[in-house]
Amino acid sequence: MSPVIEELSKEKIREIIAKRAAKEFKEGDVVTLGIGLPTAVADYVPESKHILFQSENGLLGVGKTLSPEEADPRIINAGGGYVDIKQGACFYDAQMAFTLMRGGHIDATVLGALQVDQDGSLASWMIPGKFVPGMGGSMDLIVGAKKVIVAMEHISKGQIKILDKCTLPLTAYKEVDLIITERCVFEVGPSGLILTEINPMFSISDIKATVSANFVVSHNLKYMET
Repeated sequence: MSPVIEELSKEKIREIIAKRAAKEFKEGDVVTLGIGLPTAVADYVPESKHILFQSENGLLGVGKTLSPEEADPRIINAGGGYVDIKQGACFYDAQMAFTLMRGGHIDATVLGALQVDQDGSLASWMIPGKFVPGMGGSMDLIVGAKKVIVAMEHISKGQIKILDKCTLPLTAYKEVDLIITERCVFEVGPSGLILTEINPMFSISDIKATVSANFVVSHNLKYMET
């Protein structure tokens, strides 16, 4: 395992992942961001690009993250963080939020995960021995969104998160399209995982040592921007 792992702070890891995820959207996309790290993705989309971020607590037109001093305390994202709103934003109830998610109106979603496997299955809601508040709207969102992007730390407390098969209860079965970590990017293809990008701080050997999934290396493998 590469010694550079210790050099990446939590803040830098979050920045690398969020910046990379922000490049996945097309002009005019409606995108839902999950709780936690994915909420930072909105901060890295250029102002010139028209993306509508939806928050499942009932806000379409989520803007950048704000500090408590800058924010209107009534305007928060699904994770309870203070956010700005874009011109033309609208607010609605939970019924409308889930209608958008279940009805196929979301172009892409970015979610965190506890585990993802080589078939594109996702486990994101239950840790054995811990209090489980439930999976929230993630199950509906993953099935309803046209593109599912998992944005997560590559490993957690030494535990491998990209597996041949998830060992935790699934949130969704074979629904993930793309996996983004601070070390690499995997596409989920019909035959499994394809390594398409790698952080230049790491080697292919580092990636192989920190996943238990089978994967192939793309002929067009390129470096991630960090």
